[in-house]
Amino acid sequence: MDVMKLMMSDYTVETINDGLSEFNVEFHGPKESLYEGGVWKVRVELPDAYPYKSPSIGFVNKIFHPNVDELSGSVCLDVINQSWSPMFDLLNVFEVFLPQLLLYPNASDPLNGDAASLMMKDKKLYDQKVREYCERYAKKENITNSTADEDSDEEDMSEEESGSSDDDIAGHADP
Repeated sequence: MDVMKLMMSDYTVETINDGLSEFNVEFHGPKESLYEGGVWKVRVELPDAYPYKSPSIGFVNKIFHPNVDELSGSVCLDVINQSWSPMFDLLNVFEVFLPQLLLYPNASDPLNGDAASLMMKDKKLYDQKVREYCERYAKKENITNSTADEDSDEEDMSEEESGSSDDDIAGHADP
């Protein structure tokens, strides 16, 4: 029922293996955050004991965040990992928990040590790297073809309107 409620909301849900225990959800970065404009595919796996046991949540396309493992996409969030309650549902995850995680990263409990360190030492550079990851990995085309990171990088380089001055600068520096 929880999955159906999520499907009937504004979220795009894509089932995996024709079941309701594994699926991907299209998730947009929260407004007025560094992640605004980003689009991620978030994989959800429901255990047999759900809702008494918490779902497994992970970002499929890359995101730069202290509490998200850069390689696996696993999320470190107390409310999901430790203090889950059957009173919570999947809409809570996508409308409250994940937006709060992106709005208020916790650098003192990191899954991505590089992101946490950068956030604490150089906030301006951290902000720049978050935006760079959003621009590079969190676009609509990345979630429809998220396994082909190299292909999407090549597409980014061939786009004339964005980043062409960066390509020109890199081209002049080579010779």
